[in-house]
Amino acid sequence: MVRALARRARELGAPPPAAVTGNWLGSRAIIAPALTAMETGHAHPGSAHPFGEHVATGSATDRDSAEPANAVGGGWFGYLSYPDPGPHGEYGPLPAMAGGFTDHVLRLDAAGNWWFESLADETCPDWLARLVSGSAPSAEWSCRWTPPSRAAHRFGVESCLEAIRAGEVYQACVCGHFTGHFTGEPADFFADAITATRPAKAAYLQGEWGAVASLSPEMFLSRKGAIVRSSPIKGTLPIDKDPALLRSSVKDVAENVMIVDLVRNDLGRVAALGSVTVTDLLGVYPAPGVWHLVSTVQAHVDPAIELSDLLAAAFPPASVTGTPKHRARTLLRQWEPEPRGVYCGTVGFHSPVAGLELNVAIRTVEFTARGDCRLGVGGGITIDSEPEREWQECLDKAATIIGLQASAPL
Repeated sequence: MVRALARRARELGAPPPAAVTGNWLGSRAIIAPALTAMETGHAHPGSAHPFGEHVATGSATDRDSAEPANAVGGGWFGYLSYPDPGPHGEYGPLPAMAGGFTDHVLRLDAAGNWWFESLADETCPDWLARLVSGSAPSAEWSCRWTPPSRAAHRFGVESCLEAIRAGEVYQACVCGHFTGHFTGEPADFFADAITATRPAKAAYLQGEWGAVASLSPEMFLSRKGAIVRSSPIKGTLPIDKDPALLRSSVKDVAENVMIVDLVRNDLGRVAALGSVTVTDLLGVYPAPGVWHLVSTVQAHVDPAIELSDLLAAAFPPASVTGTPKHRARTLLRQWEPEPRGVYCGTVGFHSPVAGLELNVAIRTVEFTARGDCRLGVGGGITIDSEPEREWQECLDKAATIIGLQASAPL
């Protein structure tokens, strides 16, 4: 659907689609057929009511008298970049924030059914129903990647270890970037990437400024009513290794627990007193190419508290900063050779009906309008870290993305 909608948008000169895929608000995909994603957004409706329309065939749709389960109706697609500049005060190649609101979406439910949903009581256009039942051929694209500087990464890791020994930080996430030049359409890259890797929190956004293809496995924030959750990832192992090794790794377990404490502190700034709990500690879960240690923190937050206040408490995500958070962020600006940009920020979807979900923008590719592209990689450093192993972890995390090839023959 992303591929077909993007192709139609190019043919008509219309806005491109936006999408979140994997597991978002109980659905496998939520797609805006056309979204004008601007560098600055507009306020979206605070209350509206969706309906569901099951797209059954290419020629007709059946209006259902009842709303489907997990209906979202419409909402805001957007990203927010990592807030800190690079060592020389520079920011990333894309705008700091971009997004747009749509009052209707296509939604793929857990059973594999497509729904057309609208906040404005619209009916599904015939052309969209035909796209749902059709197919879109794959298209050519290519990218040649250049890895980050190994020497710069070692400098960052060794500097972090010195800071840990000096008591300045206990843990920090040291990052770098693969860079490249991309030919083709970013939407085709995203379509091939999610088909090949099936990330849980993938997202796509495109505008005149460029595009973001996030293949993230990690949830930063989920907000539904008074319940807020965050599921930080810390601890990584190649997928061909025994996952039990993660739970037995002193370094990975310590890293995860430290970040869990940081998330608890962040959410505690806005949560009801005594409501912050850890509902899943040190779970081992698969992600594209790797195993991860994942924990989940939950809190009760008054629905009257604005999203801006929640983000002020928790952003940037704990798992990509360090402990103590403020000191780690300050030092990382000195250790990393370039700004993070969208990488380590967040991409997501906010429905006025169903709630908010945001990912951690890791495994995320930024495309400029000129054809330049970047893929951020990094890992958490603790006192037990070894520079060579940390470098290999970065390569393992990036492997499923830099190894991608177009599904159409070049």
